[in-house]
Amino acid sequence: MCIDYRKSNSISRNEHFPVPFIDQILEKLARQSFFGFLGGYFGCNQIPVYPEDQEKMTFTCPSSTFVFRMMPFRLCNAPSRFQRRMMAIFFDYIDNFMEVFMDDFYVFCSFFDVCLANLSTVFKRCEEVNLVLSWEKSLFHGPRRDCVDSQSV
Repeated sequence: MCIDYRKSNSISRNEHFPVPFIDQILEKLARQSFFGFLGGYFGCNQIPVYPEDQEKMTFTCPSSTFVFRMMPFRLCNAPSRFQRRMMAIFFDYIDNFMEVFMDDFYVFCSFFDVCLANLSTVFKRCEEVNLVLSWEKSLFHGPRRDCVDSQSV
């Protein structure tokens, strides 16, 4: 289903929230040995819409009228709202062992045991705030074989 929000977007006040530069995130990850790339499941659709704002997202079909309770994707401020929400949820992990880029979460560290503990911490936080992850979009990665010296193998 696709809803045309052009009229609503044209009268909305644009929110500006900084989205991190992906090249800076990748540069930080390049210095780490272990990674967990976690993908959010339909990111914007996990953000509740305030009840007083739900009427602004009402749409009609021939048989009835419907309203979104969760943020629809096509709203102009959906990406910045989502990024703000993720930064608020993971504020104490970001720059420490995690980075957030929209609905992609990067958990990193130099040691395997620490990385497992960090992933567990992130999973627990996701569970606490009912944030659903997509296992199909997630990837867990250890050190590259060609980067390990032959003496340690």
